[in-house]
Amino acid sequence: MKLQLVNEQVLQWKMNQSLMQSIQLLQMSSMELMEYIREIEKENPVIEEIRYNDEHVQYRSSDTSVSIGEINSSELTLYDQLKQQLFTLSISEEIRPVVLFGIDSLNESGYLDVSLDIWAAKCNTTIEIVEEALKHIQSLEPAGIGARSLSECIELQLAAQSFVPAFLQDLIQEHIEWLADDNIQRISEHYGVSHSYVEEVIDHIKNCHPKPGQLLTTKKADYIIPEATIFKEAGNWKISFYSWSVPKITINTVYQNSTFKEKQTANYVKEKLNQLESLKKAIVYRSDTLERVIQVIVEKQHMYFEKGASMLRPLTLREIASDLDLHVSTISRTVANKYVQTTNGVLPLNFFLQSGIKQANGSKASALAVKQMIAELISNEDKINPLSDEKIKNKLALDYNLQIARRTVMKYREQLNIPASLKRKER
Repeated sequence: MKLQLVNEQVLQWKMNQSLMQSIQLLQMSSMELMEYIREIEKENPVIEEIRYNDEHVQYRSSDTSVSIGEINSSELTLYDQLKQQLFTLSISEEIRPVVLFGIDSLNESGYLDVSLDIWAAKCNTTIEIVEEALKHIQSLEPAGIGARSLSECIELQLAAQSFVPAFLQDLIQEHIEWLADDNIQRISEHYGVSHSYVEEVIDHIKNCHPKPGQLLTTKKADYIIPEATIFKEAGNWKISFYSWSVPKITINTVYQNSTFKEKQTANYVKEKLNQLESLKKAIVYRSDTLERVIQVIVEKQHMYFEKGASMLRPLTLREIASDLDLHVSTISRTVANKYVQTTNGVLPLNFFLQSGIKQANGSKASALAVKQMIAELISNEDKINPLSDEKIKNKLALDYNLQIARRTVMKYREQLNIPASLKRKER
């Protein structure tokens, strides 16, 4: 065994600060990018101004109407709203802390998440006081709040409607599947009641909310800013990028053109200028990569923009990476949390990346497109004689030349929350 000194050339990829920043910005959404730049602006004095030429329009993924009261309004939690209702009740000072503890012990669905024994021990009181406190909580709106089980939740809601069948608890706890299947005959025979009464019971139960706490949950509007808009002009699909993706950063001339005598000051200004230069390069890298990726998506999914979701084709990160000669992880970071404005609304870039089902002839079809076809076939079916999964499979082959297995039809139908043909049948 001998020791030797050997010279050899080795290629290594070192992660410097500039590269790390480029990767960091690449996976940011437009809003995150603007927040990041604002934070740098606060502590970098060489930045004179940051300009976004486009007006900052806030896009929402759903409802676009915003009331004046919604803007910067304070949002009350489930617990806040329930505690506000206590002012309408006559509660002694002795029991009020016990009631407040009970409200704080509810989960987000409105169910009590603690046993009465633990509740009493935590409040250093008796079970009788706790039971009284629970009655106060269960009297609050919406009905069903403070329930300890689904059956009690439904009972509370039906009691508020003055409708509580004697067999309700047994039906929900022991034979919930009869309710799910609308098995009126079985329920009628088992409890010895008429079909019409069973139908009335089922209708009342269906009107109950299984998670009443969600009725007090404030739905927060989801605001997003798209990176670009995709539109058709002169028969061609084009991409126009918003300028907020590439803001114009102006350097303060005092720092850019001045010479500082003090070494410490000169080094500080140089460091901040380098930071700004690095930031500009990272923003340009993010913009260029994003533009290339969206361009490929538009080319690959051209028929979607022309015809709609049924023409969406299978597309993977690896396929885009191969076309652009980039790493798969780079494409993954580029499409993460990014949106584009299309003629069909604001869509995430991930929407255009679809898994594919391999057919008998070796070709692939987009899973989303197949689901769309299945949904359309079922929506247009004869409601008295609905299509079975086998018939749907045959119609897909006949109408769309799509060869898939019956079990695939069943899987996609279930993912669409569409019941089987027997349950869709109208009498």
